[in-house]
Amino acid sequence: MAGKDADLRRIKRLIKVMKENELVEIEIKHGDDKIALKRAQPQPVVGQPIAAVPVMGHGPAGIPLESFSAGAEEGGRASLAGLTEIKSPIVGTFYATPSPDSDAYVENGSHVEPQTVVCIIEAMKVMNEIKAETSGTIVEVLVSNGQAVEYGQVLFRVKPD
Repeated sequence: MAGKDADLRRIKRLIKVMKENELVEIEIKHGDDKIALKRAQPQPVVGQPIAAVPVMGHGPAGIPLESFSAGAEEGGRASLAGLTEIKSPIVGTFYATPSPDSDAYVENGSHVEPQTVVCIIEAMKVMNEIKAETSGTIVEVLVSNGQAVEYGQVLFRVKPD
């Protein structure tokens, strides 16, 4: 039990160092031991203006992205109304394919059912299959293969049947 207490104290010290130095991520290796810590990105201070960046291209179902910007400026996201979001149930690494040489589980235009596996999220060396839990068509994939994801982060948007 003493070993666990010492480990916990070390982790708490690392977290303190991260906060004091405004570090977002830290990884330490010592022999066979390895620890990696990652904090959420700091949110902008309320009241600070955030500049809008124009984005070119197409969004879900070929809708020009400019349509989304216009809707946001009008105070709403009408273009996203009616879409269901598939969110990450855990913190980990997003994988769109079962193996590096395989096709993606789903992509824009793929039809999904509640039991359809849409991706894998690796957490602590465990591969977790994430299911759609809804029926519909994938209209937007919001993360890329190998990207770190947070709990509750939107991974996909689905147009329900």
